[in-house]
This record gives sequence, structure tokens and C-alpha cells, in this order.
Amino acid sequence: MADLDQGRVKAWLMEDDPAALERLWAEADAVRRARVGDEVHLRGLIEASSFCVRACHYCGLRAPARGLDRYRMTGEEILEAAREAHRLGYGSVVIQAGEDPGLDQAFIAEAVRAIKADTPLAVTLSLGERSDEELAAWKAAGADRYLLRFETGDPELYHLIHPDLPGRPSDRLAQLRRMRDMGYEIGTGVMVGIPGQTWDILAADLLRFREFDMDMLGIGPFLPSPRTPMGGPDAPSYLALRDQVPNDELTTLKAVALTRLLCPEANIPSTTALATLDHAQGRELALMRGANVVMPNVTPVGYRIRYEIYPGKACVSETAEACRGCLETRIRALGRQVGRGPGGRLRTECKDLAGCDFHH
Repeated sequence: MADLDQGRVKAWLMEDDPAALERLWAEADAVRRARVGDEVHLRGLIEASSFCVRACHYCGLRAPARGLDRYRMTGEEILEAAREAHRLGYGSVVIQAGEDPGLDQAFIAEAVRAIKADTPLAVTLSLGERSDEELAAWKAAGADRYLLRFETGDPELYHLIHPDLPGRPSDRLAQLRRMRDMGYEIGTGVMVGIPGQTWDILAADLLRFREFDMDMLGIGPFLPSPRTPMGGPDAPSYLALRDQVPNDELTTLKAVALTRLLCPEANIPSTTALATLDHAQGRELALMRGANVVMPNVTPVGYRIRYEIYPGKACVSETAEACRGCLETRIRALGRQVGRGPGGRLRTECKDLAGCDFHH
């Protein structure tokens, strides 16, 4: 894996020979099996609020979006969703939302304390860019992990899709470092196929995962909402641009496999965005190419359909119980089993593992 430098990662991202890609898939799956095992950990996703102060140019929850039926769950509703996750056998929950000031320091701290008092679940927060005071308070309340995708490490491209709030310049990598110092297990990730993203930019971002030794890494395709500047009828065409990375399933799967080789111990989810591109087998393909986590939705269905980040989101109308049964069947069909317990990052040493010197 040390052999995967910028040039080799880029070459693999651009590879289109089926025989060569079969080698990549097999290698990623072998490393996954050796380093994190055959368990697929299920993390119950609670979409706590669709309010957001940001104006990101691709997200359906952006503050300027019109026609949304916004909502914010109560503390009791969040706790009940966590109880449902526990009843279904999940080992952790992820409280996710738009960057919503209504989910303030006291509210989230109390929600975390309530979940910890009532269940054995690990708690991940994914609430955007927040102050150190908030982050420290939530860690003290019992939060275990924080998920903040930096989306792209290229500053120009990042600010093209993520306008700063007035007086609040964005630096997600700095926040990730501070959260690690606070004791959080940290997760991050990127989008594949952002308009203007080149192969070199994406390759550098995958190598950044290894540089920062992230604990959880999510890779999904760029799926803009039609109610945004990048997804609406007036969105500029970008796929013909020279060296533009496509936002397709194959490229996303290559990024997942390379991430497993670069970060063999990390927890890597098979993302909902990938399942949205391929409802029939998107989840399975990612699990066969290095992923070991799935995040089934335990948000009440009445709220879930209103969390419109992008159109056509997979499993939006299924109950949590139906989703659990479907996922277990699909996981077992792969010869894998549903994981037990919180499913935190495992730290092991590489011992003559096939794939440790993988190169193109």
C-alpha cells in the first residue's frame, strides 16, 4: 500500500480494462477481509433536521431552497429512533442534519446523554462545522465519533461548491484535527465527480485519507439536487471538460477500493448515494470492493421523505424494520454477517498481507 503514490492512484482511477479492475476489486476485498473481517456493521441513521444555514450549490437542503417542508425532530423523537436502532440490533447511531443552529449545544448534549443512558449504542454526530465549545460539550456528554466530509481538499474547488458564511471561513480539515485531539473517532469523505474535479485532485484527496489516518471514510458520487445551481435546468455542462472526473458508479467504486488499500483499518461505508445510483446492487458492489459499513435509515418515514439532499434517494419509503430485514438478507447473500457491538475502528498490524505492496 505504501507503493500507491499520486501517479499510481490516478492511473487506477482512470483504469478501464476489466481484467485489471478485477485485480483491484480482488485486492481490496482481500485487504478488507484481512484487516476488518467479514462483519458488516450497521449504523442507524437519524436525520434530525432539514434546516441549514449554508448555501452549498448542490445540496437540496441549502438555505435559499424554496418549497421544502422543513422539520426538526424533538429530543424524544431522536431518543425513540435510537431505541429503534437498538431494538433492531444496531451497535451505533449517526445523528445527522443540515447545519442547523436550532440543534444547539444544550439540545444535542441532552440528546446524546439520553441515548447513552437508555442504550449501549455508540453515538456519531454529523452536524456540520461547529464551534470547539459545542464539540467539546458533546464529547463530554458521551458522543463517540464525529463525521465531517471535507468533500475536496482543493481550496478553489471547495469554495466553488461551498460558499463561506460571512465571517466564518471554512476549514474542515482543521476541525477534524481538533476533534481528534478532543478524543473523537473521526470520519470524513469526498464526493466523486464534482464539476471541476480532475483526476489529480481526486487522487490527492484519496492520499489525504492516508496522510490524516482517518477512522471512517465515506465516498459517494456527486448527486446535485435539481433545486440548486449545480443541478437545476440552468446548470452548466461540465462532463466534456478536459480531465473531468465523472460522477458515475464505476469511478466511485474504484475510489472505494483504493481507499481500502490506502487505509486498510478504516471503516468504509457503502453509501446511500451509491445505492441511489444503482438500487439493484450498488450496496453489494461497494461491500465487494472494500466497504464494511452500511447506514440504514431509522428516521421516522414521515420525516425521511422531507430530507431531500438529492432526488431519488434509496430506501426513502421503507420502514426501519423492513430495511433491517432486507439488508441482512443481502449481506448474508455475500457470505458476510451483520456485525455486533459499536463497530469502532480496529487497529492491527500488517503481517505479510497480500496487497501491502499493491501497485499498478
